Amino acid sequence: MTDQKPINSPFHAKSTAAEVIKGVDLSGKFVIVTGGHSGIGVETVRALAGAGAEILVPARNAFKAKEAIAGIAGKISVASMDLADLQSVRKFAGEVKASRKALHLLINNAGIMACPEMRAGPGWELQFATNHIGHFVLTTELAPLLKAVNGASVVCLSSTAHKMSAIRWHDIHFVKEPYQKWTAYGQSKTANALFARDLDRRLKGEGVRAFSVHPGGIMTPLQRHLQLEEMVAAGWLNEKGEPTEMAKGLFKTPEQGASTTVFAATSRLLDGEGGVYCEDCNIAQLGGADAPRWAMVEPHACDPEQAARLWTETETMLARA
Repeated sequence: MTDQKPINSPFHAKSTAAEVIKGVDLSGKFVIVTGGHSGIGVETVRALAGAGAEILVPARNAFKAKEAIAGIAGKISVASMDLADLQSVRKFAGEVKASRKALHLLINNAGIMACPEMRAGPGWELQFATNHIGHFVLTTELAPLLKAVNGASVVCLSSTAHKMSAIRWHDIHFVKEPYQKWTAYGQSKTANALFARDLDRRLKGEGVRAFSVHPGGIMTPLQRHLQLEEMVAAGWLNEKGEPTEMAKGLFKTPEQGASTTVFAATSRLLDGEGGVYCEDCNIAQLGGADAPRWAMVEPHACDPEQAARLWTETETMLARA
């Protein structure tokens, strides 16, 4: 885990995606961005399309997605896909494989957060199913197209919420114990980081690198399941629903929130790196008992043995589904 060492990056927490991608030419590159129609996903798409990439945005509601990205210049298209429905994920991946020979960049950006208890597939907890399993299937299905490119990348959106829970190996889907929405979210974000780590280990020999990213705190539709009282209690908003002074200093704009994704996806500063967890346009430091709540990565989210175990556990879940 000693590879979590920051590099000499010229960017920082408040850098924007446009600043990070300045001078990068993505002409001729094909990119898929899940959740590219909402929140920081829109800004990720805007930056990549502005650099010349052709982008496909899979979305559960294709009509809404088309409306959301209508004003963005560039080669951008939308297709239907629901991460919580693996038949839908496999159908989308199959259509891409039938029409494309290569995929240069896959950004697993979509996600749900702190939702009420819901289930998917054979009874899987919905946050784990959507945030991790859906992206696991999408990525492994599209792996042949990534391998066809010399220098393809996968970026998985994690979060500092990984600090809320390691993988609950004894009860991943909250079958034995009562559902806790924040624990479930934290576990799914740990899973995103571990997936990127093991994906990188498995595919780097074939020229594919993977990264996980904490985009920072951003007020986006990701908060749609939260009540005002919860966000007031967290110190994010006041009783009028306005950002607090703490939030103003801590939170990023969507344009700033997309910057670390774009950094991990395009920066030559990361050449030779892979499997690492990034934040604030840099490789994050390894945290521990004294680490700040909003920064650094905990050992449980970048442990190679847990990453390999999660891959195996996920395959077992899929085999039983």
